[in-house]
Amino acid sequence: MSNVSPSGTPMAASPLTRAVLEIDEYASTLGWDQPARLFALVDTARLRKQEPRLAGQLGLDQDDAGKAQLTPVEQDELPPGTPLDKFLGTIAWPDAVVGCALTVERLMLPPSAEAAVPSGMNDKQLAKWVAGHPERQEVRLTVAVLRDGSRESAVRLREKDSASEVLTGAGLVPGLAEALSATFA
Repeated sequence: MSNVSPSGTPMAASPLTRAVLEIDEYASTLGWDQPARLFALVDTARLRKQEPRLAGQLGLDQDDAGKAQLTPVEQDELPPGTPLDKFLGTIAWPDAVVGCALTVERLMLPPSAEAAVPSGMNDKQLAKWVAGHPERQEVRLTVAVLRDGSRESAVRLREKDSASEVLTGAGLVPGLAEALSATFA
């Protein structure tokens, strides 16, 4: 018996890890060079009970009723040109939302290159410097948080664009996790 589901998600993974990997997989079907996407995370069983029509539209299988699961629900597109931190500061979630997630593409440098970053640059100058660096990596970050403080992240490198190469961990993108947690404050 395999310990991996047909979708490639580890069966022993927590509901939050499964939700993050589901969002990462969805984002991968859209390709690269995509805008940031925001998701509400709702309790699947509660959604089935309170909104059966919506649950049906989302294709939620009744067979999983006994499992504690989270269903990601994509929100409206983020306003173009609005800085992510400013946008996140405007969000207030209804009680039915137990968590939220964000997927966003970024350029990152390996730790070996971080020491070479010139000091005194503003955000725009730094972004331009990183974009021109030969060791830069394009990554897709998917970060999710729950109201109870739980966190999970997935990082997918563009050059290793495969579900089997996705890194997961609660502390991979702490700044973004903090910003998402603040949307529940």
